[in-house]
Amino acid sequence: MNLTPSEAPRMVQDPDDLAVELPPVTISEHEGVRYLHLGSPWIQGGMRIRKPQHVELDYVQRMLASLLWLPQGGWEGGRAAQLGLGAGAITRFTAQQLDMPTTVVEINPDVISANAIWFALPAAAEVVRGDAADWLAVAEPASVRLLHVDLYDHEAAAPVLDSQEFYAGCRDVLEEGGVLSVNLFGRDASFHDSISRMAAAFGDDQVWSMRPTREGNTVAVAGRGVAVPDKAELRARAALIESRFGTLGLPARTWLRMVRPYAPVPMVPARPA
Repeated sequence: MNLTPSEAPRMVQDPDDLAVELPPVTISEHEGVRYLHLGSPWIQGGMRIRKPQHVELDYVQRMLASLLWLPQGGWEGGRAAQLGLGAGAITRFTAQQLDMPTTVVEINPDVISANAIWFALPAAAEVVRGDAADWLAVAEPASVRLLHVDLYDHEAAAPVLDSQEFYAGCRDVLEEGGVLSVNLFGRDASFHDSISRMAAAFGDDQVWSMRPTREGNTVAVAGRGVAVPDKAELRARAALIESRFGTLGLPARTWLRMVRPYAPVPMVPARPA
């Protein structure tokens, strides 16, 4: 089944008055799950139709491992932001399950429309149509506790925004102790380049990664001044997350076996001529 809110790409103007061609949004359904696509077979997000609060996709579940880096219940009183709407799974979770004021930034108006019609977009979420880098440039510094980034185009080859400057902007918008979670997808070299840029912006000791999914998604996490707890505290945090949200697809205790700290790739000395 394909449902197409828009048959042709939309043309939007970015702040530099450059025309940006956006792919058409298509929707498919299979075995009770509704999927979002951007003009290609690549899945950009999914939602179980009868259980919209369930976090369906493995990599999205792992993006929410960001909760492990907060103290128990540390999301209370904080604000969440999301760059790239996808099928709204993280938006639904932070706005409705965590009850956090949530801002989501999405450049494609058809993705926003599809979420409102087909993916139970929460009315409480603030939706900003625009470019994620532009939003970061004007966002209030130190105002976000949880920031989730999933920025891919229809080719899904590499993140659309992936520079050290971009990650520095992400760090600036985080409050002290805040956490960034990023979906990285691509070749090993692409992943190592991306996480190295994150480490340059956040510091080597403030960056971690999760084990890759079978599909090749690797989630990286970075903190702004995060105090890393001992193993007992991490187990307690994971148990709390799983007790509250495990039925929604968050196997938090399993995440503990997937996390590894960032390790810079050693430089190989050049051979003498």
